[in-house]
Amino acid sequence: MKRILNIAAVSATLLLSSCATIFTGTKQTVQINSNPPAATIEVDGIKTGVTPMAVSLKKGFTGQTISLKLDGYETKTFQPSTTFNAVSVVNLLFFPGFIIDAATGAMMKYDPKVYEFTLEPKKAN
Repeated sequence: MKRILNIAAVSATLLLSSCATIFTGTKQTVQINSNPPAATIEVDGIKTGVTPMAVSLKKGFTGQTISLKLDGYETKTFQPSTTFNAVSVVNLLFFPGFIIDAATGAMMKYDPKVYEFTLEPKKAN
């Protein structure tokens, strides 16, 4: 009986493994720089820090929304682009893992990993 349980546990681990989730995780760090520096960084409306800063973002089919705010300058809002994470290809051997990677967002990655922005001064009315 113990052997059957061990075989079932190993089989479940292999069948439910999701390579991209295990090897690259569900978050990725990207560098956000601005000119001038010291702009407030908001990720999905939540203040995260000030530029320059490495920011941890959730992976997914669409990037999280990032806003850069600095007094006297126009707010810059953008979504970093995501691309296919090649590690997910290994899941073609274990289809349930492919589904897990898609559900967790690990199937995608941010590219590029460094974002540079020049903020525009606010126009006088």
